[in-house]
Amino acid sequence: MKVILLQDVKSQGKKDQIIEVSDGYARNFLFPKKLAAEATPDVINSRKIADAAAKRRADIEKKAALELKGQLENMIVTLKAKAGTGGRLFGSVTTKEIADALKTQHKVDIEKNKFTIENPIKAFGTYEVKVKLYPEVSGIVKVKVVEA
Repeated sequence: MKVILLQDVKSQGKKDQIIEVSDGYARNFLFPKKLAAEATPDVINSRKIADAAAKRRADIEKKAALELKGQLENMIVTLKAKAGTGGRLFGSVTTKEIADALKTQHKVDIEKNKFTIENPIKAFGTYEVKVKLYPEVSGIVKVKVVEA
């Protein structure tokens, strides 16, 4: 009997997977515990449609991320910070400050946890900050720190 798994089942498969199991195992174990449902042609067809829609949505999101990556290469985000003697900042520039400045200066809204600062920004100058836009797409934002 073909069933579609509603949850992960140890040694059988992952959620939303269609597998072949014995009739007794399906009726006595999987169905009563609501771990699986019978894979009728309607269910299989709706699963294929849902998978196609998810793939199409992922393709659109990836394309948008690639476009945003191209836009970010030409942008410079300017941050004003206070510093002591020798040009050392009081504290350091955070990803929240970069995200807020990017939103106000260029109208691009990226969450602060998408930014990766390899070395803390603690002095004036221009830095490149990596931003993860999509699982396989990363861009670079130029951050210019100037004196307030």
